[in-house]
Amino acid sequence: MIIISTILCYFLALLLLSRLTARKSDNDTFFRGNRQSPWYMVAFGMVGASISGVTFVSVPGMVTVSEMNYMQTCLGFILGYFAVAFILLPVYYKYNLTTIYSYLNRRLGQRSYKTGASFFLLSKMTGAAVRFYVVCIILQRFVLDAYGVPFPLTVVVMVVLIWLYTRRGGIKTLVWTDTFQTTCMFTALILIIVNVMGALQMGVGEAVEAIAADSRSRIFVFDDPMSRQYFWKQFLSGIFIVIVMTGLDQDMMQKNLTCKSLREAQKDMCTYGVAFVPANLLFLSLGVLLCMLAAKNGTPLPEAGDELLPMFAATGQLGNLVTVLFTIGIVAASFSSADSALTALTTSFCVDIVQRPDDERLRRRVHVAMAIVFVLFILAFRLINSTSVIDAIYVMCSYTYGPLLGLFIYSLLTKKGTNDRWVPYIAVASPLICFTIETFTKTYTDYRFGYELLMLNGFLTFTGLYLLHLRNRHL
Repeated sequence: MIIISTILCYFLALLLLSRLTARKSDNDTFFRGNRQSPWYMVAFGMVGASISGVTFVSVPGMVTVSEMNYMQTCLGFILGYFAVAFILLPVYYKYNLTTIYSYLNRRLGQRSYKTGASFFLLSKMTGAAVRFYVVCIILQRFVLDAYGVPFPLTVVVMVVLIWLYTRRGGIKTLVWTDTFQTTCMFTALILIIVNVMGALQMGVGEAVEAIAADSRSRIFVFDDPMSRQYFWKQFLSGIFIVIVMTGLDQDMMQKNLTCKSLREAQKDMCTYGVAFVPANLLFLSLGVLLCMLAAKNGTPLPEAGDELLPMFAATGQLGNLVTVLFTIGIVAASFSSADSALTALTTSFCVDIVQRPDDERLRRRVHVAMAIVFVLFILAFRLINSTSVIDAIYVMCSYTYGPLLGLFIYSLLTKKGTNDRWVPYIAVASPLICFTIETFTKTYTDYRFGYELLMLNGFLTFTGLYLLHLRNRHL
């Protein structure tokens, strides 16, 4: 009952924050936070929102499969965040946008606008469902199965908890709850590391030396261009992952657009972009320490890397304190990403799809509907999941965010128009062609696509838009 009690206490704290921040709220409060958010609070909260429960569970276990190679992608993240801060944010603030996809309407036309928003809705719903699936499945496996609670009920209850504290204040509430949740998450992470070092009878210096000397701490791969872990594949993918999953994502950008000015939003973006690297290094270091602890105790490592941290933390092997800390950590990380996803999905549907941003009654109904669809996506993902969760997110991102990348690059880097009527077909065809190329390459060559599928997908969309422009010009 420790885990359940911890979650209930944590939720009550979030509900209290929600009541304090949601007074006199309206649609402008829900969608844009009245543009009054302090940049430093947004930056700190965004670290937790970007990390999510997936990072908390999956990243420590990645060392068992790909060592610390994930840091190569994280280094690319830094350049990606700077690109978002100084290329995309000025555009969004210049036009005073509520949703970033309305820029496509100004630049390319109504169908391009609807296409961009639709791909966001699909991408965000899918990615957020995968992330939240992590915390639900861990609760189910390590706690609720023993009480005979069915998995669908677990999912419904967790999503209802999130809906309750976001339904009134929206993005204004999330700026404050994210700050609280990020604090909880990093406190939990650091204290778990301290407890693991204690179990290994190591001080800080000894732990750092042991991690550096471990074979699993290798970061850079320069010797195998065919590998998915090759440096330039990972580094360049990291840049574009941030551009599309942050800069072209209404969920991530909505909080940045609540800052008082462009300059404050840029400071926010650069600050949490740099902070993302040491945060992930801590998670990977924890993974190496857990592998050492497993070797010391004679415990075999789990087949799935996602189960490495839960194997120790959720089962009480490190004591009840670590179980509580682990619960707080994954719930804080998962809630901070899922709550903002529901808010952003509601915002985009009301503003972009039905284009009724002032209808509060509609907004409340859409918020409920999005919560229901979110539950269905989580249940569907349980049926098809067969890979590392974080890897699954980036693979899906490559297909669903690729058209968004192509649309925005074409809009920003060219002054050309296109045939707006055909844009939806280009956006659907690009991922299909990308999938065909990946399948052919995997079957007939030794090359293995990684996250660079995202760049290929965006390039195909960009090419299609340019060819439509040429055809339109000659008609």
